[in-house]
Amino acid sequence: MDATDGDEGAEPAESLDRPLPEKVRHRVIVLAGDAFAGLTVNELPPVLRQYARFTPARRIRHGGAAIATALENDTLFRHRVAARLRAAEPELSEAVEGGTPPAAADPVAVAAIAYLLRPPGWAKLVAAAGEEAQRAQDERAGEERERELARLRSELADARTTARTDSERLRTELEAARKETDAVHRKLRSALSDVRRGEATVRKLREELETVRAEAGAARAAADSEARRLRARLAEAETTLESGRRAAREGRGIEDMRLRLLLDTVLDAAQGLRRELALPPAQLRPAQTVDAVRPGELSPQDVAHRALAEDDPALLDQLLALPQAHLVVDGYNVTKSGYPTLPLEKQRARLLRGLAVLAAQTGAEMTCVFDGAELAAPVLLTPPRGVRVLFSNPGQTADELIRRLVRAEPPGRPVVVVSSDREVADGIARAGARPAASALLLKRLART
Repeated sequence: MDATDGDEGAEPAESLDRPLPEKVRHRVIVLAGDAFAGLTVNELPPVLRQYARFTPARRIRHGGAAIATALENDTLFRHRVAARLRAAEPELSEAVEGGTPPAAADPVAVAAIAYLLRPPGWAKLVAAAGEEAQRAQDERAGEERERELARLRSELADARTTARTDSERLRTELEAARKETDAVHRKLRSALSDVRRGEATVRKLREELETVRAEAGAARAAADSEARRLRARLAEAETTLESGRRAAREGRGIEDMRLRLLLDTVLDAAQGLRRELALPPAQLRPAQTVDAVRPGELSPQDVAHRALAEDDPALLDQLLALPQAHLVVDGYNVTKSGYPTLPLEKQRARLLRGLAVLAAQTGAEMTCVFDGAELAAPVLLTPPRGVRVLFSNPGQTADELIRRLVRAEPPGRPVVVVSSDREVADGIARAGARPAASALLLKRLART
């Protein structure tokens, strides 16, 4: 049995006239919970044995009310807790039992120890601790109220400042709104005036429209009458024209017969003149007499493949269908319009392949001219069949070589020059040749 068991009868008969202050009650529960570690399960009241294995914090949280009730009703359990308290805090326990607790000690701790030890006057210590705790709580509440009051005063000052700022801003906005309203009213009055003027203008225009409609009706009636008269005259003219056509057809038959006889006479005379002159077949073409740089020979493996032929534009077909037609092509002008991203060598090869197909299809003489002013050496290539390839001499442009080729042709021979250069086109047109755009030839070659 615990050493304190025999002192139960000597305990002073004192009691509290009010409930244990909450802070003191909590401290008592904490001290009792700490004492669980020094007690066996059998030394605990049956109602508290279920909390023996709990941690101190969990024991206080879940069994605090049961511990407080056991301390109030079970004197033996309270004595055992008091004994563990004397061992844990001997100096403070001795001072409390002696009635001389330290002045610097926490009043709550003193009251809790006095409640457990129950020395003479313990109820007064507990009551004093409660009053002290209440006073401290009141002081803290007062300080909190002061802080809250200061915060509210600061918020009130901020609110007043904000209100003044908002009031000034609202006044400014109101003044601006008044000015804007005045401006809107002025605009509205101006708009109403414009509307009234517009309505007057609309009325005037309607009157003018009615007048114009009346005039148009009269003009339409007059026009219908004139149209009927003209249709009658047209019918008469058509009848007269048909009679004239019949007479013309009859007269043209006689003229056609006379013209055919004259043409036969000229052809027979030309054949007789050819036999009389006994001219040999022409082996040299005028374009071959122009001084230019001829390309060199390529090896058999360098010869480009020929493209297949297709239809080409009607205009170019008509030009090349003329007797003894000669097509002169500004090579780089065409290639740089159609496929400028290719290297110059591939541009030349692609153009010459297309011209070879065109020459085979039309039978026209074809000369392709390239600018050779900046060539360091003659270009090695084999011209395709039916296409003459020329490079201009050093110091001479392809445009100048084209003009010389045109001037070398006899007057009256159909010569077509393909170039989009306006200066070249104007020059060869004055010399009697027919200019054609590079796009026309590109379209024709694209369809071969």
